Amino acid sequence: MTTDTLTRPATSDTATATAIPRGAPQLLLRLEGAIVLAGALVAYAHQGGGWGVFAALFLVPDLSLLGYLAGPRIGAAVYNAGHSHAVPATLAAIAWLVGSPALLLGATIWVAHIGFDRMLGYGLKYASGFRDTHLGRVGHAPEA
Repeated sequence: MTTDTLTRPATSDTATATAIPRGAPQLLLRLEGAIVLAGALVAYAHQGGGWGVFAALFLVPDLSLLGYLAGPRIGAAVYNAGHSHAVPATLAAIAWLVGSPALLLGATIWVAHIGFDRMLGYGLKYASGFRDTHLGRVGHAPEA
C-alpha cells in the first residue's frame, strides 16, 4: 500500500465508513486549509477589522462541539454545520446584501477558523465519532 492510497476509518457503522485521504492528497488538503486561513487573514486586514475582535471571535465556531452532548450523530451534524464554508459564505452574502461590514468581518473570521482547523487536520466529522473526519482519524498515527 502506497502513502497515496485511500483508507477507511475504523468504524462499525458501515454507512459512515468512506475513503479518507492519506499521503500527498492529505497534505494538499491541509495546505489548502493554510491557504484559506492566510487569505482570510489578508481579507480581514483589508477590511480594517480589529485584531482583538478577531481573537475574541476566532474560536466561536467551536461552540458547535456542544452538539456532541446530544450524541455522535447530532454532534457531527452540528459540528459540520459550524465548520462548513456554506454557512459563513451565506453570512457574507447577507452582509453584502444588507451592507453590514460587521457581519462580513464575522464571516471572514469564521472562514479563517475553518482554514485553521483544516490546516491542523480537523476535518468534517462522521457520525461514527468525533475523531473520524474527512481528513483522517484525529489523534492517532496514520495507518501504515
